[in-house]
Amino acid sequence: MILKKPKFWDFKKPNFFVYLLYPFTIFVKINNIISSLIPKKKITEIKTICVGNLYVGGTGKTPTSLFLYNLLKKMNINPVTAKKFYNNQIDEQKFLKDNSNFISCDDRKEIVKKAIEMKFDIIVFDDGLQEKWINYDIKFACFDSEKWIGNGHLIPSGPLREKMNALKNYHGIFLKTVNENSNLDYIYNKIRDINPNIKIFESNIEIKNINKFN
Repeated sequence: MILKKPKFWDFKKPNFFVYLLYPFTIFVKINNIISSLIPKKKITEIKTICVGNLYVGGTGKTPTSLFLYNLLKKMNINPVTAKKFYNNQIDEQKFLKDNSNFISCDDRKEIVKKAIEMKFDIIVFDDGLQEKWINYDIKFACFDSEKWIGNGHLIPSGPLREKMNALKNYHGIFLKTVNENSNLDYIYNKIRDINPNIKIFESNIEIKNINKFN
């Protein structure tokens, strides 16, 4: 069963429920601290790119992963898309399988092992920024310019898996801008305040039949 995202997560101003649930964000904070202390392994046998999000859901990870896959193919690089298997993400997995070289396993270590055995050059992970053991070569975060960071709070008070300061450790951002958005300058400034060197790509990638996934 997939739980629907609470509407108040996307309210621009916190309401009663945000403050009611705020004490429970401590569990997310503790998990993030523990994860940051676990040594991450740099994989030398193959390059890794991860496309994920800080905001839960609806940011364009799957189309962006496919876009990067096709871009790498045009550069005569041999990439593979990959996604850890989840029962509630069958559609995304099927789409990547139908449109790219694709590997899905219950464990990302197994994905890496298979990709090396199959002699791919680069793995493009659709999701996985919260993976505890992989030190990705490149990390992209995806955002929707309309929803942006919602109310700006961590789960369960808001839609964020990590605080925005985590962008200090990211290489680039894909900002989904399907509709004109008057807040783009504001968003750019907020991102640059955290990481002045991060690359920002406005992503209005038009690929049929995939918007429903992201």
